[in-house]
Amino acid sequence: MSTFAELGISSEIISALSDLGFQEPTPIQAQAIPLILKEHADIVSLAQTGTGKTAAFGLPLIQLTDPNSRATQGLVLCPTRELCMQVAKDLESFAKYLNGIRILAVYGGASIEQQVRELRKGAQIIVATPGRLRDMIRRGMADVSSVRYAVFDEADEMLNMGFQEELNAILAGTPKEKNTLLFSATMSKEVADIASRYMSKPVEITVGDRNAGSENVSHEYYVVRHRDRYHALKRILDNSPDIYSIIFCRTRMDTQEIADKLIQDGYKADSLHGDLTQSQRDLVMRKFHSRNLQILVATDVAARGLDVSDLTHVINYSLPDDIASYTHRSGRTGRAGRTGISVALVDTKEVYRIRQVEHRLKKQFTKGSIPSGEEICRRQLGSLINRLSQIEISHDQIDPLYSEVAQQLEHLDREQLVKKIISLEFNRFLEYYKNAPDLNQTVSTRDREQRGSRPERERKPFATKDFGGKNFARFHLNVGRRDGLLPEYLVGRINEVPGGGRIKVGKIEIMRNTATLEGDSRFISQILDTFQQAKVNGKPVGIRLINDSERPIRKTERPDDRKKFKRLREQHR
Repeated sequence: MSTFAELGISSEIISALSDLGFQEPTPIQAQAIPLILKEHADIVSLAQTGTGKTAAFGLPLIQLTDPNSRATQGLVLCPTRELCMQVAKDLESFAKYLNGIRILAVYGGASIEQQVRELRKGAQIIVATPGRLRDMIRRGMADVSSVRYAVFDEADEMLNMGFQEELNAILAGTPKEKNTLLFSATMSKEVADIASRYMSKPVEITVGDRNAGSENVSHEYYVVRHRDRYHALKRILDNSPDIYSIIFCRTRMDTQEIADKLIQDGYKADSLHGDLTQSQRDLVMRKFHSRNLQILVATDVAARGLDVSDLTHVINYSLPDDIASYTHRSGRTGRAGRTGISVALVDTKEVYRIRQVEHRLKKQFTKGSIPSGEEICRRQLGSLINRLSQIEISHDQIDPLYSEVAQQLEHLDREQLVKKIISLEFNRFLEYYKNAPDLNQTVSTRDREQRGSRPERERKPFATKDFGGKNFARFHLNVGRRDGLLPEYLVGRINEVPGGGRIKVGKIEIMRNTATLEGDSRFISQILDTFQQAKVNGKPVGIRLINDSERPIRKTERPDDRKKFKRLREQHR
């Protein structure tokens, strides 16, 4: 194993690393640092979050920075405010013993005037979110014309969030001869396009298999009926008394609903989704970081960029719509050398999707069994006994009270005392799980043959569902892939309509600048209304009903249906 000194890192930076407890470089650091320091190569690095990527680009970036120049020499782009702040904090700690190097975090949700004042003092390294930095460049508040090193941190996340246009605009203002360093968990087509467009003969570094998950994460799935999903979730939580977890849901509505139920049932939980203000989000994250919360229920978008290194579990209450998102979710546990568990709750119709993820990640999933009430009570009892045996007694405080307490309890023998302690702690569990039913569902051989053996393909999660063959209306939207539009956003908006769970969604097609959506024609007004005030990454959404001449005829459609759609269109012009 190499040392940081052998990689070429200066003694001042090594001293700062020692203060942080870093003794040896991780595999990604051992490969990337010499390429950046000595060969000045463009790099595409594929590795999971938690493998030491920040130090892999941060240490050489700091060492190559000229403290005598106030110009911005290094630029690090991050997808979220939280990651931006964390990366800037890490770089500052690496530069602890170097004089004259200023690092500035630039992100939305904070005072732009304050950030501009700090920038005018000079910052050799800017760590920024794409939206805020582009805004500052456009206003002439930031200058990136002297940048020698540009870093894309969590590049796939930035592109998934729709920052392609911002990245293009920012990089257009940087010198062509700079070095570009791209760090990503997955190698999507969009990431490959960035590499080919902005990098010169990049060297690819892969830690583990391409697009594979962390080696420290084990994967489990539980097959349950849809109506039992929440009860199954509670059993998984109760069976892990020391759990510290993020639960992922698909929509904001599901996220808030599950969080509210958990809070009502006595769990230390809260929600994180796009409807929260920045101050609300910051408060939730402070409570989660300090362990005042054990459980965070979140959407994929809201959880991007979170820096939590010691999660025990990631729970997929709903499977994501693409395998890359599952990789990101599961990669939030098992960090910094720790082990973690990724859990998925599925019904019998979703088991084939587990097989797809297994194939893509080259990981074997374990089919778990939802624990019984008796198993949970035994696990909780074991946890209590362990806590009792390890608790430290403060004799100075307890001894003056002991005689009085002992006298009040002297009528109890040892067996009675132990049972009362158990009852005090466990009456709630014992009562709740008394006569608890088995929630596990079996997957039939026929189901496995039909679903488990499906060939691996790019999943189309919102393919048309034929419920009568003639009840879909088609809508055109003025936003597309370039704006960061995702299928789950469209479905989420429809689900938020009062009674939206009854609105059937058909085929969704997202093109570069536009999209089409099929929805239950009985709810045209509701679908149009829910998108009237909607925005995608700040861009107002325009929606209209597609007319007959634009609408392809389905094979199952009768001539009368043409008249029906024409009448509906006239009503909503």
